[in-house]
Amino acid sequence: MDKESQVFRALADQNRRILLDLLLESDQSVGDLSDKLTISQPAVSQHLQILREAGLVSHRKEGRQNIYSVDAEPLLSVASWLSKYDAFWDGKLDAFAGLINRKRN
Repeated sequence: MDKESQVFRALADQNRRILLDLLLESDQSVGDLSDKLTISQPAVSQHLQILREAGLVSHRKEGRQNIYSVDAEPLLSVASWLSKYDAFWDGKLDAFAGLINRKRN
């Protein structure tokens, strides 16, 4: 699987997106993260492994703990791919704004 596909696969899961959001706030251990989610610590570890394989998180050792942090660089490929759809949404939003303005007048 290519790197871009790994990133999309990693982002497909809601729990992994939540983990990324939590790590965006601050670097955290698996224990800290599992305390904030409704899934088990082994499940958090599995999700973090998938995020690591996609290059979205990295970890460092602090004593006996692995501390995880976000690496947002792989998200550039996602942003680039999504940007192709900006014109589509801009057109839809412009048409909607025009409709609203006509109804007001």
